[in-house]
Amino acid sequence: MLQRSAPWLVLLASAVLEAVWATALGLSDGFSKPLPTVVFLVTATLSMLGLGLAIRSIPLGTAYAIWVGIGAALTVGWAMATGVEPFSVLKLLFIAGIVGCAAGLKALPTEKKQPAPAS
Repeated sequence: MLQRSAPWLVLLASAVLEAVWATALGLSDGFSKPLPTVVFLVTATLSMLGLGLAIRSIPLGTAYAIWVGIGAALTVGWAMATGVEPFSVLKLLFIAGIVGCAAGLKALPTEKKQPAPAS
């Protein structure tokens, strides 16, 4: 069970790191502030590496959609929680939709179907 879950856990961690690097990018002020710039560089690298590892076991389209969706949802959620963006019930609803769609993609079977033999 853990072997099947490991790529999904790596993907989830990579999506969280995507939210971190996106936030750090905003705080870097065009890469003029050293600490947010370093945080951006480190977390962007780790996030991409995690995505690359995850797609060894998870189909690329599914993994990428989940990575972007969760990362975007966390980025907007954090921005609203910290007051960078105004809170909105509609934003919250749409974020829930993104997360729900990502969960739906995870729930789909990932087994590749064998092509039918040629006659």
